[in-house]
Amino acid sequence: MGKERVDAGRGRKKGVVKSGGKNGGGDKRYFYVILAAVAITGISALSYVASRSGRVTEVDPSITPIANQGHVIGGDSALVEVVEFADFECPACGNFANLTEPDVRARMVNTGLIRFRFMDFPLDIHPNTRTAHMAAWCAGDQGKFWEMHDLIFQNQDRWATQVTRRPAAFMEALARQAALDMSQYGTCMDTQKFAAQIQANYNEAVTRGIPSTPTFIIGSRQVNGVVSYDELKRYVDEAATAARAAPVRPITPRLDPPGEIPRP
Repeated sequence: MGKERVDAGRGRKKGVVKSGGKNGGGDKRYFYVILAAVAITGISALSYVASRSGRVTEVDPSITPIANQGHVIGGDSALVEVVEFADFECPACGNFANLTEPDVRARMVNTGLIRFRFMDFPLDIHPNTRTAHMAAWCAGDQGKFWEMHDLIFQNQDRWATQVTRRPAAFMEALARQAALDMSQYGTCMDTQKFAAQIQANYNEAVTRGIPSTPTFIIGSRQVNGVVSYDELKRYVDEAATAARAAPVRPITPRLDPPGEIPRP
């Protein structure tokens, strides 16, 4: 490879680098080697991120099962519950909600195979997301959580932090579209009526070490990152098989302390 030197001779500006060797071929080859190395490194990095985003782990059995938190769609008789920890401003969550979840509801929830639980995990990197989570809860106060859930994700590009610092106005427009009682909705938003419930869901995610959104818990598995319908169905089928094989636990009789009024 030729030796580089700074040429300040006639016809060249001082500081221009001239490559030695015939036609600078050595340096060109060096350049392409570096370019190829950068490309390979970039591809490897993307592959690593992709593999991490779909990483599957076993749920720690010592962690108490999720209580009656969040919002649920589907029947109680379903063998499998799919829990999603999600952030309304998370683009990947929007991708799942808009592209995959409609099939999940039609082919798994509505057929009784699963029930689906949405758990709030509003990340601090998304300043507008807590307003969206509150709006969804306030819609839920009128029995329309899932309608608002869908509208929020479908219109994510209209109210996300990159677009506005005043998401409340956009949430109000979506609330009107969902045909909410706007007086009740306004009071709910002004008083932050469900702040404690949203924070409780957030704390549940932290306790479980949820690393990112969306994250799904399906039976004994935790799946980090967006999953396709076919992937989710495979995990659900495996969880259903495990649930059918599990022994039925006998109900332990409850003994009330002396003098206590029996609970209904």
